[in-house]
Amino acid sequence: MDNRILEDFPVDWQEDQYISRREFVKFLTLVSGGMAVGSAVLAAWVKMPRNAAEYQAKEIARLDEMPVGGWKQFAYPGENDACILIRTGEDTVAAYSRKCTHLSCPVGWQKDRKRLYCPCHNGAFSVEDGHVLQGPPGRPLPRIELSIENGAIYAVGVAEGGA
Repeated sequence: MDNRILEDFPVDWQEDQYISRREFVKFLTLVSGGMAVGSAVLAAWVKMPRNAAEYQAKEIARLDEMPVGGWKQFAYPGENDACILIRTGEDTVAAYSRKCTHLSCPVGWQKDRKRLYCPCHNGAFSVEDGHVLQGPPGRPLPRIELSIENGAIYAVGVAEGGA
């Protein structure tokens, strides 16, 4: 090693690598305190009331144009938010986000099994309320709130986490 560097930076490398118990405990206390404060802030943020989002009503289909068991894709609340509308009975319809709650793969309708299915990891959701029937998804599908007026089906809001 060049002696000029040692003269300019006289570091005792043996002593530099040594960490005392006191320094270790200080570091551990600092990190633990930071994690505790961070957890408390996160818990307080989660508990804060949120203003309900304002959703605009949007006509998505006519009841008479969909057969019972039929489905239609639409976008709500934004143009890039893919959703699926299913006619479950003569006067009943259901709509959900098409984005699987596991890894955001597109969800499709399986008429023969009366369920919403995600082919990426074999996930399935109930058409009645969006809860998980099988597979890795940990949360139900977000449900699109609907209104039927004069034969027209309107999307009027989003209920996070199913029914």
